[in-house]
Amino acid sequence: MEYIVVDGGSTDGSVDTIRKYADRLAWWVSERDRGQGEAINKGMAHARGEIVTWLNSDDLYLPGAVSQAVDVFQTHPDVGLVYGNAVTIDTHGVPLNILSFGDWEWRDLLGFRIICQPAVFMRRELFERAGGMSEGYHFMLDHHLWLRIASQASIYHIPDILAAARHHQNAKNVSHAEGFAQETGRVLDFIRQKFTDRIATQDWRLIEGGALRLQGRYYLDGGKPGKALAAYRDSFLRRPLYTLQHAHRILYALLSLAGMQHRLDGIQRSRSGEFKQRAALTVRARLEKFHCATWVGIK
Repeated sequence: MEYIVVDGGSTDGSVDTIRKYADRLAWWVSERDRGQGEAINKGMAHARGEIVTWLNSDDLYLPGAVSQAVDVFQTHPDVGLVYGNAVTIDTHGVPLNILSFGDWEWRDLLGFRIICQPAVFMRRELFERAGGMSEGYHFMLDHHLWLRIASQASIYHIPDILAAARHHQNAKNVSHAEGFAQETGRVLDFIRQKFTDRIATQDWRLIEGGALRLQGRYYLDGGKPGKALAAYRDSFLRRPLYTLQHAHRILYALLSLAGMQHRLDGIQRSRSGEFKQRAALTVRARLEKFHCATWVGIK
């Protein structure tokens, strides 16, 4: 297995940690870049492996994740991208929620079914054929890449937790939620430009409805309940049942506009406790499967 580290010129002590393990790295660099897309492309240019991925510094692999992905690629030569389920964790590594996905295809990704980036692996050949990371994107750049890869090869879902995604107030999908919403619109425009000739007329309502529902979620996370409700309304006109799966979010947006969101906060805290307990038990079972006894936050 080959390890490559690309650091954006950190001044927080990261370079000292990198140098500590430099003899185990195939290559590393610490220098300013124009964003995550350029950093990933820079690392991939030095990768020699047939199977590649990237892991952001906040996130973790669970035991067995890499070998499970490799097994799928070896037994399914037609597969270009493998993804698993994930768990969100807080700053201390305590599990918060399980992110479970379906056995999706390219058409599902077109409809803005989102998979968790740390739990994704791909063939380097497909990454390169797709043109690598689009450096013009800063928020939805991973979904933009999945669309291009899945348009050329099949994708495969492993129904097991492969990775942990860190969730905190400074995480990009939290602190820049509105940026994700706006860039979702850009990805929708890309689909219209790139894949129009491959998409049936009746599928456009599914695609647009999926994009609008995702925008509604991001606008709400970004503290823009008015924009969220507008997006949910337009999504409902295209995919009513799919949109209503976010009924609790729509209600929260309505109460936020009325200054009454505190009525839901107690319910959400109660549900959050239930999610944490379920997530912790699931992760514990996952670790026991691979005979691994340690996990930050789980005793």
